[in-house]
Amino acid sequence: MPENGTSKPFFVVGAGFHKTGTSTLGAALSILGYHVKGISKRPLIPILKKDFSYVKKQLRNYNAVQDTPWFFIYKELDEIYPNAKFILTIRDEESWYKSVKKQIGDLRSAQDEWIYGRGKGLPKDDKRNTINVYNQHNQEVKNYFKDRPKDLLILNFKKGDQWEKLCDFLNEEIPSVPFPHYNKSRTSKMQEKKSKTKIMRRKIKNALKIKYIDLFHGWD
Repeated sequence: MPENGTSKPFFVVGAGFHKTGTSTLGAALSILGYHVKGISKRPLIPILKKDFSYVKKQLRNYNAVQDTPWFFIYKELDEIYPNAKFILTIRDEESWYKSVKKQIGDLRSAQDEWIYGRGKGLPKDDKRNTINVYNQHNQEVKNYFKDRPKDLLILNFKKGDQWEKLCDFLNEEIPSVPFPHYNKSRTSKMQEKKSKTKIMRRKIKNALKIKYIDLFHGWD
């Protein structure tokens, strides 16, 4: 496979926060023929070390990204991939907060500590900070592209945005299949039970990674 996946004319960056329809965006891009990279924990420490050559290596076989950590390094990706297209997925802040609070729960992770601030990685403990971080990010993306409107598309799937806006932005033909809608919060009872058996192991692993970053890298 050639670098950056298929022969699409540009790299696509999902610049929207998790729980804003990132899985839906990823599925739609896949239908359009993009090779999409989703959530990944591995790049966090290289990102903190400003080692973006590692990031580029990780993405060499992809031509689109969505969710964490990619949305939080959209500026760096803009430098790595000239002429990239950016898609900011958004939703109402209250419904978003409810969703992200449920998703993260009390499982503190290094990525969420990086996104929401050290010691503030559990949205349920600080609603104001969580929503402020979300709104600030969205506004910063809009400001960043204010003089480049052709490079940024804002999508709100909750308000009905679908193929027409996405395909017009990417200069793609509208597929003859329904627009995908994913809801990652839907889990079976079997998955929930399995999750509970692993929760302590994940907490310990996450705590060790957070401590490692505290000691050797920092969060800036």
